[in-house]
Amino acid sequence: MALGSMTLSLHKLTAGTGYTYLTRQVAAHDRAGGPRTTLATYYSERGETPGRWVGSGMAGIDGLAVGDEVTAPQMRLLFGFGLHPLAELREEQLQGPGLTERDYRTARRLGVPYKVYEGGPSAFQVEVAKRIEDHAASLGHPRDYPVTPKDRARIRSQVATEFFRAEHGRDPRDARELSGAVAKLSRPRTSAVGGFDLTFSPVKSVSTLWAVAPPEVAAQIELAHHDAVTDALAFIEKHALYSREGTNGVRQVDVRGLVAAAFTHRDSRAGDPDLHTHVAVANKVATLSGKWLAIDGRILYKAKVTASETYNTALEKHLRTRLGLTFAPRAGTEPGKRPIREVVGVDPALNQRWSTRRAAIQARRGELAATFQGDHGRPPSVVEAIQLAQQATLETRDAKHEPRTLTEQRAAWREQAEDVLGGPVGVAAMVTTALSAGRSASATAAVDAAWVRDTAHRVRDEIAARRSTWQVWHVRGEAHRQVRAANLPAAQVEQVVDLVTDQTLALASVRLTPMGDGIEEPA
Repeated sequence: MALGSMTLSLHKLTAGTGYTYLTRQVAAHDRAGGPRTTLATYYSERGETPGRWVGSGMAGIDGLAVGDEVTAPQMRLLFGFGLHPLAELREEQLQGPGLTERDYRTARRLGVPYKVYEGGPSAFQVEVAKRIEDHAASLGHPRDYPVTPKDRARIRSQVATEFFRAEHGRDPRDARELSGAVAKLSRPRTSAVGGFDLTFSPVKSVSTLWAVAPPEVAAQIELAHHDAVTDALAFIEKHALYSREGTNGVRQVDVRGLVAAAFTHRDSRAGDPDLHTHVAVANKVATLSGKWLAIDGRILYKAKVTASETYNTALEKHLRTRLGLTFAPRAGTEPGKRPIREVVGVDPALNQRWSTRRAAIQARRGELAATFQGDHGRPPSVVEAIQLAQQATLETRDAKHEPRTLTEQRAAWREQAEDVLGGPVGVAAMVTTALSAGRSASATAAVDAAWVRDTAHRVRDEIAARRSTWQVWHVRGEAHRQVRAANLPAAQVEQVVDLVTDQTLALASVRLTPMGDGIEEPA
């Protein structure tokens, strides 16, 4: 990811324990001091704040509502096993004579539970583990002594070659085939998807300003971020959330909304300010008839970029409305890449100060990947690439800090900012400049039929420069980028995005897939 770029990342959460990294620091029972009761304790709590249930699909979860606090047991039941998040409580509350297993099953289930593989390790994993232990013993160490990542990769390649030879009667032809064998043999044997992690992150200048602004301004920035996340989730629910039913999922069906848990984090692993929100979306949605099914993930992935741009546009809109902030393209954008819009008035040097950690990790990860390729004659598998990324993170990591309260974080960030900007006066001047930049912002565009038509053609041309064909998701994402640059009044933004999207699809594009099964090429 480029320095300071807005982003929405999306990846699957595996049923079983794939969700746990979200709850390690934020579940209610992991906090010191018991339940949070006042806003003041938010500023003195150690670790991250607890998650909250979100999504209009929560209306179908009896006993919980939007805004309720997420607990680790609830996450385990819903994301780990596909059960009602209050399954245990609902079972305990069942009363009456003649209760049957069906009654208990009904109380705990939300459709079909996830299939979680609970068998032992594969033959490949057993053999790799055995040889790693043998290698440690050959060096005079105990058998459980940790060996180097280089030796682990070498052993994994040797075992994968032997398994490939046993299956195909020959050795892998090249590095790509060997890498594929390693990936296949290392792959977990469960395909159940417990949910999806959507991570919403603003550009670095937003987190930078939030970190050093007065508390009342910082609160408004955080609220704008939360509102933008809400807008993006509403877009997903309206345009990209479906399920499938029937034989082999032949029929796509509408659903009632997301069931999700939102966790807002304040810093990066290096301790730099990094306001971002993880939204763990359960792979459980209710159809309009009330049947609980899985999400049609294909549409969710197609809509990822559009949802990201919806968040970006909404964030600018809310920050302009709440604080009068303005955004402009960041200077020095690499050729061929889309310009990144940063908050006007926030010093790029401070953004850079709080982004060097990412650059160091990426540089070291590239060095490790190149070394791996040279040593083993193949690129790293997915598992090994993750291990290399973890190694890069460890090798470039500063001394780990203990969980800090927001007050402690802000004090540390203030000190760092003063070092970069020349003391308290420099920090105050930057904040004042950012908050007053809107007064001298460029005039907004006059939106009329001609402007919409011209913008639609710009949208088409931008997409056509990168793609030979496109879908509505590409068009709407680019429409957001074009409309943001026009600095329109907040009340007009969504309507104008709709107009530009429709105009691009109807008049500035040629449909390749008309009604029917065939594809007819245009003249």
